Amino acid sequence: MTQQLRKDLHDLMLIPGLSGHEDRVRRHLRALMEKEGFDCRTDTLGNLIATLDGDEGAPSVMLFAHTDQLGFVVRKIEASGLIRVERLGGIPEKALPAQSVLLCVGEGRDVKGIIANKSHHATPPEEKYKVTPYAELFIDIGAESADSVRKLGIEIGTAVVYEPNVFDLGEHRVAGTSVDDRAGCAVIVEAARRLKNEASRPTIHFVFAVLEEFNLRGAMVAAQALKPDIAIQLDLVLTSDTPDMAHRGEVVMGEGPAISHYSFHGRGTLNGTIPHPAVVDAVQRTASEDGIPLQHTAHVGALTDSSYVQLVGEGVACVDLCFPSRYTHTSLEVCDMRDLEGLTALVTGAIIRMGTGFDLDRDSYT
Repeated sequence: MTQQLRKDLHDLMLIPGLSGHEDRVRRHLRALMEKEGFDCRTDTLGNLIATLDGDEGAPSVMLFAHTDQLGFVVRKIEASGLIRVERLGGIPEKALPAQSVLLCVGEGRDVKGIIANKSHHATPPEEKYKVTPYAELFIDIGAESADSVRKLGIEIGTAVVYEPNVFDLGEHRVAGTSVDDRAGCAVIVEAARRLKNEASRPTIHFVFAVLEEFNLRGAMVAAQALKPDIAIQLDLVLTSDTPDMAHRGEVVMGEGPAISHYSFHGRGTLNGTIPHPAVVDAVQRTASEDGIPLQHTAHVGALTDSSYVQLVGEGVACVDLCFPSRYTHTSLEVCDMRDLEGLTALVTGAIIRMGTGFDLDRDSYT
C-alpha cells in the first residue's frame, strides 16, 4: 500500500488545479478510479463522484476530500509585461515574494513565472520587515510587453498556482505543493481499492470535491444530490510539534491520523463542525480494536466542507478525519506517509463498521 499511496500522492501534487479550475486533477482521479473498476460521473459544478453499492439496511456514507488548491487569478497585465493578480483562498502574503508560480494556460502550454521581490540592495531598513500586500506584488514571466503576454494565452482571469513541486523529505515525509488536499484524495483512492473487496459494507459515495478553497462550495452540492446519512471529510490538521505551533494542541507528525472534535473558523465564515457522536464512536472503536494510533484536535481558525455538508436535508452525521500537516497554504507543505497509511486504515475500518443496523440515534451515545 505504501508505495502505491506515495505514487498517487506524488502524481496528484504535480497537477495544477486552482479552485474553480480543477479539471486536470479530476480527469487524473477519474482515470485512477476507473482503473479500479469504478463508474464515475461529474456534476455540473465539477465534483467527481463514484458510488459503491452496499447493504440496503445500512446508512449511506459519503467519503470526500477536495481536489482544488489556492492561488491567484490574473487581474491586470501591465504594458511592461508584468502581471498583477487577485488572491484566491487563504494565501499567506508573507510567504509569497520570490516564489515561482505557474500560469495555467493549458496542458503543455503553461507558463512559469516569479513573484517579484524587491532587490535586497535597494531595500531601505524600514521595508526589510514589512509584508507586502498581494495587491502590490507582480509576476515576472520574462515578457517585455502586454502583447507578448497575451500571445502566450494569458488573459484576465487566467489561473495561477504555486509551481507544482514534490519531493521526499527523509524516509517517511513528503513535501511540496497542494498536500492540502491531494493527500486526502490519494487516501480516498486507496480506501476505495480496499473497500470494493469487502463483502459487507454500506453504500459508499466517493466524492472528489471542487471549490473548497473558494468558501466551501463543492461538497455541499454533491451532498444535496446524494443525500448521505453519514459524511466523512478527509483533510489536514495543524501540527503542534514545531516551536511556533506548540500552543495550538497536541498533534504530532508521524504519530497517526487525528479526529477533529471541534472546528470553528472565527473569521468571516462563522461556521464549523462539531462531529456526530455515533460517527465519533465508530472511529474511536476502530482505532482501539484495530490498533491504529489516533490523535485528537479541537481548533479555531480553520474549517472544512463538512461545516456545510452537515446542514443538508434533515442533517448529515459528519466528522473530519485528518492527517497532520506542517506549513499549510505555503508552497512547501509537509505530510507523513505513516499518517496517511493510518488514515486509510482508520477510514476503511470505520466505514465497514457502519453496516446494517448502525445506530445514528444521538441518545444512544450521549
